[in-house]
Formats: sequence, C-alpha cells, structure tokens
Amino acid sequence: MRPCLWDVRQVLPWSRSTLERGKDYRSGGFTLVEVLVALSLLAICLVVILQLFSGGLKSGKLSDDYTRGIFHAKEKMEEILLLDTVEEGVTEGEFGDDFRWKADIVRLEQREDEAARLPFDTFTIAVEVSWGAEGHEKHFKIDTLKVFEKIQFEE
Repeated sequence: MRPCLWDVRQVLPWSRSTLERGKDYRSGGFTLVEVLVALSLLAICLVVILQLFSGGLKSGKLSDDYTRGIFHAKEKMEEILLLDTVEEGVTEGEFGDDFRWKADIVRLEQREDEAARLPFDTFTIAVEVSWGAEGHEKHFKIDTLKVFEKIQFEE
C-alpha cells in the first residue's frame, strides 16, 4: 500500500467527529430557532414593562384627580362654614378645571321643647365634588355639622 501524500484532516478544516454531528465548528452563531425564541422573550418582556409603565401613569393621574377633588371639597366646605347664616337647600357650581360641586344644607329638626330653649340651629352640610365624563364620573363627598345662631323674625 502506498502512503497517502496528503492527510484528509489537513485539507478539510473540520474533523470527523463534527461531521458526524452535522455541525461545522466554524459556525459559532445562533440557529434560527434560538434567535426566534430570544426575540419572542424580548417582545413579551417589553410588552409587560410598557403595561406596567402605563398602569403607573394611570394611577398617578387618578391620584392627582382625587387630590384636586379633595382640595376643592375642603375649599368649598370652608367657604360655607365661614358664612354667618345659611339657608337650607342645594347649591351647585363648577370650578375652572372641569370639577363640579354640589352643596346640600339641611337643618336638623329639634324637639319642640329644645327648639324653644336653644338659641341655635344645627345644620348638616354636605359637599360633593365630581369630575370626569358622563358614565365614568368620580365623586368625593365630605359632610359636617355646623351650629348657627337662630334667625329671629320680627313680627
């Protein structure tokens, strides 16, 4: 037998074991399936992160709206409480920033013997602030009791 002048391993850059596995050792990249799986995981993670960010923005807006609603309700309540006299009834109005208010003032009934003896009337004052579109309105309501001097009618 004649000796071979060239060795197959020297001419071909891959070894027999890599040929049997079906891979070329020079191809150190990723397969198409690996790339697709990585892109799918990246897309899912991005969607989750964007949804969390969006939810945070919505919560921040809702919190800001409730804070402004509370501020407006307290402002209107203080305005009513500073009055010297009040009348029973419902009054409504709007603030300049799409917030609406409604104040409901109700005189508490006293027993006849107490009414003649006491020099004051007690009122329940409720202030409700609402905002938002029809059907999706948000509300905030505060109420308190206030004692006012009785109005003496001269006959």
